Amino acid sequence: MAEKRKFSKKYCRYTEAKVEFIDYKDTSMLKYCLSERFKIMPRRLTGTSKKYQEMVEKAIKRARQAALIPYIVDRDNVVTNPFEGM
Repeated sequence: MAEKRKFSKKYCRYTEAKVEFIDYKDTSMLKYCLSERFKIMPRRLTGTSKKYQEMVEKAIKRARQAALIPYIVDRDNVVTNPFEGM
């Protein structure tokens, strides 16, 4: 029988920092929930609570419309460190 994997407990960085509101203009706060291709990462990977995940999703979508972050990057043009200049 296969052994069960032991996963480390994930924590919500926004709850720990006692954040009340996630601003779409603060891209440094949003980068933890984006993959290298600028896709929104799910809660099970980031450990973000449901309340903050909803706030993050809204903020990312607003930042995309304001052209602060790109929608999705092509596979050929993957940026190694997308937040380097910020």
